[in-house]
Amino acid sequence: MTDTGYDEWLAAVADGEGYYLACPDGHGSLPPRRSCPHCGAAELTEEPLPGTGEILTFTEVHVPAPEFADDAPYVTAIASFGPVKLTGVVRDLPADGVDLGTAVSVGAGTNATTGEQLLVFRPASE
Repeated sequence: MTDTGYDEWLAAVADGEGYYLACPDGHGSLPPRRSCPHCGAAELTEEPLPGTGEILTFTEVHVPAPEFADDAPYVTAIASFGPVKLTGVVRDLPADGVDLGTAVSVGAGTNATTGEQLLVFRPASE
């Protein structure tokens, strides 16, 4: 199953060319979009996704949904990347090393259970 706009966006993130959509009022959103979900503007431009973000909230999952059975336990987080917030799985950082404000980079990884690509956060390089 494909989600055309999202799959293309995730491929761009995987290639290091992540972006978000910006309206003339400066609101940010993620594709697929035809209009700004905040103000309704139809003029959206692709802007580069910031290289690093900051974890806003997270949880350690021990009892996963079936699609993530082989990944558990894992940490899922919401991180702020400028005008957009992204949800992803934290990789290359132990659960006790994740905290509010942790600086992360964004990329793509593989779901161990399904083999599908997913959004991942890794510790930001200094």
